[in-house]
Amino acid sequence: MKVLILAGTTEATALAHQLEDHPHLAATLSLAGRTQRPTRTALPYRTGGFGGAEGLADYLRSEGIGALVDATHPFAAGISANAAVAAEQAGVPVMALERPPWTPQAGDRWFPVADLDAAADALRPLGYRVLVTTGRQHLSPYARVPDKHYVIRTIDPPEPPPDLPDAVFLQQRGPFDAASEAALMAEHGIEVLVTKNSGGDATRGKLDAARERGIPVVMVERPARPAGVPVNHDPATVLRWLETRL
Repeated sequence: MKVLILAGTTEATALAHQLEDHPHLAATLSLAGRTQRPTRTALPYRTGGFGGAEGLADYLRSEGIGALVDATHPFAAGISANAAVAAEQAGVPVMALERPPWTPQAGDRWFPVADLDAAADALRPLGYRVLVTTGRQHLSPYARVPDKHYVIRTIDPPEPPPDLPDAVFLQQRGPFDAASEAALMAEHGIEVLVTKNSGGDATRGKLDAARERGIPVVMVERPARPAGVPVNHDPATVLRWLETRL
């Protein structure tokens, strides 16, 4: 059976490794092309969009895809919405694979917000020196609050660069542990952290460092998954689900 995995996450890579030598499941990875150096596996892959939900539905039908796995980033809401619509149009079963979200621990000072606009607004009464780790796209909302010193960390250069009068840009790829994150915060005198609730262990060190240093965290919560799409956090369980489709 042919399987299409909408990939680009650690969980997608973990599932791909389990499928590399599978005798009955032939999987293809689809990468959006936003990360310049994505992690590769032995599975075949394609790069770029499909042309919306209708284009993806056409691809599912023309390629004879038997199951679709949406293993995109928890904040890739547009792709997930298209995947749900396309799967329904093509009559293909779909499951979402995503890492569990972070939850606050004792000592955390989280300010949950719905989106990046709200995140920028939440910064107004908080610290002056801000560490931003919300990704390289959609940084323009921070221009709503220009009277801060921003340290913006991304994997690849921001696209487009935000119009900020006082900003430092860092290009770094995780994982980041708590000690290195605490050192970064100390070096730049960070007083507030802005991040998305991406989950996972690779980047949770910043939350541990913020807790230890008493730094408030503006936490952008995940968008809701499309209705009717089951969500699983374990690649092995998704593999078993795929095998039941054979």
